[in-house]
Amino acid sequence: MALEDAKTQVDQAFTRAQARGLSYENAFGGATSFLRRKYTKDLTGFDLAVTGVPFDQAVTNRTGTRLGPRAIREASTLQPYDPPYGWGFDPLGEFAVADYGDLAFDYAKVAEFPETLTNHIRGILAQGAGSIALGGDHYISFPILKAYAEKFGPLSLIHFDAHSDTWRDDDMSRIDHGTMFYKAIKLGLIDPARSVQVGIRTVNEDGAFGMNIIDAPEVHETGAKAVAAKIREIVGDHPAYLTFDIDCLDPAYAPGTGTPVWGGLTTAQAAAILRGIAGVNLQGGDVVEVSPPFDTTGATAIAGAHVAMELIALWCWTRRKD
Repeated sequence: MALEDAKTQVDQAFTRAQARGLSYENAFGGATSFLRRKYTKDLTGFDLAVTGVPFDQAVTNRTGTRLGPRAIREASTLQPYDPPYGWGFDPLGEFAVADYGDLAFDYAKVAEFPETLTNHIRGILAQGAGSIALGGDHYISFPILKAYAEKFGPLSLIHFDAHSDTWRDDDMSRIDHGTMFYKAIKLGLIDPARSVQVGIRTVNEDGAFGMNIIDAPEVHETGAKAVAAKIREIVGDHPAYLTFDIDCLDPAYAPGTGTPVWGGLTTAQAAAILRGIAGVNLQGGDVVEVSPPFDTTGATAIAGAHVAMELIALWCWTRRKD
């Protein structure tokens, strides 16, 4: 940490002059943008935009994920002093990352939400940047995938979760966080043969509809290195989108989520797998279902902030090698 800079830096979300570089303002003060990145809607000169989607209409059990983006941003204030450990490069120094702020939507007109979110992501992609979304319940991935598929065609989905979210539902107007990847397959937004679900540990008799499954027991039995290699083999160099439901982690590591399921991944396993898939052709991603009211320790938000940083590093790694 640059202690001299900490004496003068504050509110870097608004006052920072450079798009690139680390930030050294005191973690306990200042405006809490993600990683102290600049808040802006103008992405001219920026490579990647982090955006919050504070939506939790479609939860199965415990509400509160609308507060996830705020909590993740606050948790991230401990991270922008140094490059992420183990990557060997500085994503914030080499790439311009912005905090694009949150999605604005009318909470009383739920039916309008999906298109509002799709348009929000279209606006980011139209400016030439990629996006990392902070959720929100897991339904948000579906409208986001629509925008990405318009640009890249059917994507490889890399899906970390306790649940498959492929329960059969042919009513495309239903807003449901357990059926959206079934719908994404039906609409051709993702290519199931090149997609993979990691950490699954709940029964879904409807099936995976062609997606590859690496369930939680396989992760524990074969290890992170083997899992990462299997993901890379499945996805290849196809354009990919990565979604990380925080309940992929065991409740011991992430209790603040709407649908906790025991037997999940440790944070160490998740970190190793994410590092191990470096080089996949990642175009965007999200971390979802952080529900701060159910975790007074903040551990779940801390995990969410680190996952988001890993997604940034993965996104940058591909472009760094080009």
